[in-house]
Amino acid sequence: MTKLKHLLAATDLSGPARHAVERAALVSKETGAPLDLLHVANLAPLERLRLLMMESPDALQQRVLASARRKLLDLGAALLERYAVSPGIRVVEGSLLDELAREADAMLTSLIVCGAQGESFVRHLLLGSTAERMLSLTKCPMLVVKQIAHEPYRTLLVPVDFSASSLPAIRHARLVAPGAEIVLLHTFEVPFEGHLRYASVDKDTINRYRVVARNEALLRVQALSSEADLPPGKVRYLVAHGSPAVRILEQEQEQNCDLIVMGKHGESALEDLLIGSVTKRVLAESQCDVLVSV
Repeated sequence: MTKLKHLLAATDLSGPARHAVERAALVSKETGAPLDLLHVANLAPLERLRLLMMESPDALQQRVLASARRKLLDLGAALLERYAVSPGIRVVEGSLLDELAREADAMLTSLIVCGAQGESFVRHLLLGSTAERMLSLTKCPMLVVKQIAHEPYRTLLVPVDFSASSLPAIRHARLVAPGAEIVLLHTFEVPFEGHLRYASVDKDTINRYRVVARNEALLRVQALSSEADLPPGKVRYLVAHGSPAVRILEQEQEQNCDLIVMGKHGESALEDLLIGSVTKRVLAESQCDVLVSV
């Protein structure tokens, strides 16, 4: 199995963003991948303040960037003391999405880590067209952190739909948490089930179709697991009938998962152009962290 080569944790230096930085440090410690911390300073909103203070643009810019660098250095020192991880420090000026993509590409980043609150990537991600733009700018998987990082990930929920994004999602799950158990979840609906009900086909017949569909799906999940070379003692299979987003959020709680790993793409041509509606809902409503594989 290949390994993560580089982690990039984006932070706005807020309290919630610290959870993401600490999670990145834990992943770095567990995988051995080097970590860099990135703060993107957007100075545009400070222009009015600069005019009121009668300060030159260069002076204000240098003062803001120097302050951010000091805070980032303090954060890096705290990570070294707590996790024995010494991160690199990057402070840049500009647009969050543009600079995050630029820095990730320049450092050949394997994983972007960000928080789910504040001036974070996920807030931009949920804005529709911005998501298309960001996901076209970078080909890195993105870990969106929602919970305090107490320990390495232990149980990963990986929803699979047998599309092209399923296998990369499993492999990224193993890269980020090599010691965790993986729960492979596939949700299904019987083809033309709505038409069958409309045609007054009895429930027993529909249930028989569901059993056949479930068994076929289970065989495909097991085959996918074999293709991903998952260790037998570290994987469980779940096949559930119903809405994908509902079942994913339901199993997140039932399986006590601390990370959901899923691809950004669905099976439709439209979802190949932008982040899928299921992934978007899970990002918005899940309680645990979410890794979006690309």
